[in-house]
Amino acid sequence: MNLKQLSQKLGLSQTTVSRALNGYPEVNEATRLRVERAAAQYHYRPSTRAKGLATGKALAIGHVIPISSKHEMVNPIFGDFIAGAGETYARHGYEMILCTADDGQEEQVYRGLKARRAVDGVVVHGPRLDDSRIRLLHDIGLPFVVHGRSSGATLPYAWLDVNNRHAFQRATDFLLDLGHLRIGLINGMECMDFAHRRRDGYTIALLARGVPVDPSIMRSSEMTEDFGYQSTRDMLALGNPPTALLCASLISALGARRAVEEAGLVMGRDVSIITHDDDLSYLKNGGDIPIFTATRSSVRAAGARLAEILLGGIADPDLPHQNVLLEAELMVGRSTGPAPRKD
Repeated sequence: MNLKQLSQKLGLSQTTVSRALNGYPEVNEATRLRVERAAAQYHYRPSTRAKGLATGKALAIGHVIPISSKHEMVNPIFGDFIAGAGETYARHGYEMILCTADDGQEEQVYRGLKARRAVDGVVVHGPRLDDSRIRLLHDIGLPFVVHGRSSGATLPYAWLDVNNRHAFQRATDFLLDLGHLRIGLINGMECMDFAHRRRDGYTIALLARGVPVDPSIMRSSEMTEDFGYQSTRDMLALGNPPTALLCASLISALGARRAVEEAGLVMGRDVSIITHDDDLSYLKNGGDIPIFTATRSSVRAAGARLAEILLGGIADPDLPHQNVLLEAELMVGRSTGPAPRKD
C-alpha cells in the first residue's frame, strides 16, 4: 500500500498522514495514533527516498572499507559489528551503504559521499595512529563516529572503544600470577591503534614484574588462523620457547592451538593461551565453560551502541562528542594453567 491509498482509507490528506508518521508536533495525538494503527494494519512502509526528500536527509550511513592493502576489515569480526549497527539503523529508518576503496582513494570516497549527500554520516573503521581521516571529516563537515580511537589525534571526535590496554595488561598479569615468565604476544597489525594499545598493556604488565620484554616472542600481523599457527610454530621452535601465549583474536588463537597440538603439547598444561574474544555469533568460545581463557567484549553490541551514538549526533549536531570506553571481562576457560615445572 502506498501513501495515497492509506490516506484515502483514512479520509485524511497525504500531508497529514505523512506528518503523523514522522512525528510532527502539529498533528494531534488521536490522529497520530489512528494513522499509526492503520499503517500497521495495512503493512504500510514509507518510502525511504520520499522521506529523505521531505526531511532533507539521505537516511543512510556510510561505511568505507579499504581494500588495497592488508587490513583488519577482511577479518570476519567486521560482519558481527555490521550486524549490530545495521539492526540499529533499520530500527531508526536508516539504510547502510558499504563502499570499498583503495587506501589511497579513501579521501575521494568521503568527499564524494559528502558532495552527493549520499549519507548523513559515516563510521570510521580500523583507526590508525594519528589517523588523517579524523581531520578530513572535520574539514568537510561530515558527521562521524570512530570505532576505536586514534592516539595522537588532537581534534575532538566521537568514539567507542574497548579498553584494550587494560584488557591485555590484566590478561598478562593473570599469566604472570600462574608463574609464566615466557609469554608470547600474537598481536594484530600495530599500525592499528587497538593493537598498539594491546602491546602497551602487555609490556606494562611484564615490566611492572621485572620480566624483560623479548621481541623474539612477539608477532604482529593480520589476525588470521594461519598467522596464529605460523607464529606459534616459530616460537615453539626457539631454544627457550614461551610457556604461554596472548592472542589478539579468537581466530588467531585457533591457529595457535593447532600449532601447540601439532607439536605434541597440551593446551592449558604445556602451553597456556589467552585470547581476546569478540563474542562472535557464529564462532563461539565454547559453552558454559569457555574453551579459551579470554578478555571478552561483544563486537555486535559495540556496533549497535556506536550506531546509536552516530544517529544521536546526526539528529542533534549540538550534542557534545560522546566517548565510550568499554571494559572487557576476563573469562577463565580451559586453555590456561600453572607454568610447567622445569626438571
